[in-house]
Amino acid sequence: MAVTVADVVAVMNHHYPPALAQEWDRVGLSVGEPSAPVQRVGFAVDPCAATVHEAIDRGAQLLITHHPLFLRGTHSVAADTGKGQWVTDLIRSGCALFSAHTNADSAADGSGAALASLLQLNHVRPLEPSDHDSTVGIGSVGELPLSMSVREVAQRLKALIPATPAGITIGGDPERIVRTVALCPGSGDSLFARVQAVKADVYVTADLRHHPATDHLWNGGCPLIGLTHFASEWPLLVNLRRRVSVELGVDAYISTLITDPWIERI
Repeated sequence: MAVTVADVVAVMNHHYPPALAQEWDRVGLSVGEPSAPVQRVGFAVDPCAATVHEAIDRGAQLLITHHPLFLRGTHSVAADTGKGQWVTDLIRSGCALFSAHTNADSAADGSGAALASLLQLNHVRPLEPSDHDSTVGIGSVGELPLSMSVREVAQRLKALIPATPAGITIGGDPERIVRTVALCPGSGDSLFARVQAVKADVYVTADLRHHPATDHLWNGGCPLIGLTHFASEWPLLVNLRRRVSVELGVDAYISTLITDPWIERI
């Protein structure tokens, strides 16, 4: 039997339950017919002109993104706006759009686990466990198999994640020796208290703001490694593709397009 959009949605929802999503989030199928057949699935961090057109050009019938297309209410998808045009193009091309956002962040093999896997961390557990299930939650904490400096952790990450013009930054002592690593792909400066509580030697996250970061560092917090939002979440796509490919056998690709908003460093 042919695989349908609904079949892919069922696999995604099984492994990344919508119930794990934050209350404000909007996840799931946003464009497309559930009964439509699927031969190829594309995976990307962002739904945008570049990834939508890539999916169409590569013959995908479903594009799965980490970030939702619509987070706030909308009353129109007319093609006189960017997002309206993307919806129009997807529908005309027979390509559905699905997102797994904070539910994928919180899942057992979600964004935190994916980044932890790149660093080969041991004894990985959630940085902020869910109130309902301590085995899942936002971010990850784990131990490096061999101790290394903060700078060496950053250099290892640089070799493993997509390169973006904004690059990778370090706050605090680059030479501090690291064994316990705390991670939160995406915006993570709301979790500094948790980072302190787990006694992390370094915290890897993105979207660090000046005042929360300096308050953390100047009050004895561990060093920081700042990634871009896009680059920190890109490793998740490997896990998402594996789930769909293994269970349904459909052809799938991971987009390597850089959709980080920062395009040049001067």
